[in-house]
Amino acid sequence: MQQAVLKPLFPQDDLSEARRVLNLEAEALLHLAQNLDNSFERAIDLLMQSAGRVILSGIGKSGHIANKIASTFSSTGTPAFFIHPSEASHGDLGMITQEDILIILSLSGETAELSDMINYAKRFDIPIIAITCKTNSLLSKAARYTLLLPPISEACPMGLAPTTSTTLMVALGDALAVTLLKRKGFSEKDFKKLHPGGRLGRKLLHVCDIMRPYEELPLVSKDTLMSEALVVMTEKGFGCIGVLDDNKILIGVITDGDLRRHMSPHLLSQKVMSIMTSSPKTIFSSAFAVEALGFMNRQSITNLFVLEENTNQLVGLMRLHDCLREGLA
Repeated sequence: MQQAVLKPLFPQDDLSEARRVLNLEAEALLHLAQNLDNSFERAIDLLMQSAGRVILSGIGKSGHIANKIASTFSSTGTPAFFIHPSEASHGDLGMITQEDILIILSLSGETAELSDMINYAKRFDIPIIAITCKTNSLLSKAARYTLLLPPISEACPMGLAPTTSTTLMVALGDALAVTLLKRKGFSEKDFKKLHPGGRLGRKLLHVCDIMRPYEELPLVSKDTLMSEALVVMTEKGFGCIGVLDDNKILIGVITDGDLRRHMSPHLLSQKVMSIMTSSPKTIFSSAFAVEALGFMNRQSITNLFVLEENTNQLVGLMRLHDCLREGLA
């Protein structure tokens, strides 16, 4: 008997199928957004009041999504981790304390592997937030609050593989984490503490994180002779000098370019005020380091003096070389 061979889709059919999947899932997300109710607000209130951790669980695809949501919570200032239901039944229930909150994901709400965890939570009065489709399910009845997913069709043409439903779970987890983040006032500074490595950590660096401090700066007063200023410039090795007035306010800068433009037999006997570039380009210490790098590139300069935003006091020097060392380029 000859084996049947499936006819492959033509490229245009592939695109049509992909668009069908994306449109179906986009419509489901809109439906979810439009039908959120006060259970979501109460769940956020509960999470805000918790003194413990957020523990997520689920089995199969729901478990993978729960693991991702736990990671998102943790990276946005809410301590969270994932427990596999089967591992929970073999000792990991001991990781759950009465101060914690459980978020359990199950499309049917009747997943057998979750029963031990649900019974444990009920026994010790540990609140559960359920993410499910079924209002009368075992999970939903045990939960303090249920975040109900709308009735949907899976994008899988057989209606079997979790596709649309898992997209909704991911999005709802993001909504919880981001709403909680805003409620807590979680800032970019807080975010940076939890993401010190990699490209994201570098992107979140501020000027004050990598600038050279005031004590290291090549600075002279406005009445200093160039013969003395050049000694300071050479000792510091930054290729520039900052010029201060009598109140220690930065009023000018002298760079290698300024020296070339004013080169003459009388250069060393002149005062720095006659050589400096007035109103030098500066940046605030609170600015992102990538902003400073972009500004230096646009202005074709390699150094930026740094001011404190509230006082305009000189506090440091930002160097192109320091940006490159941090991998910002």
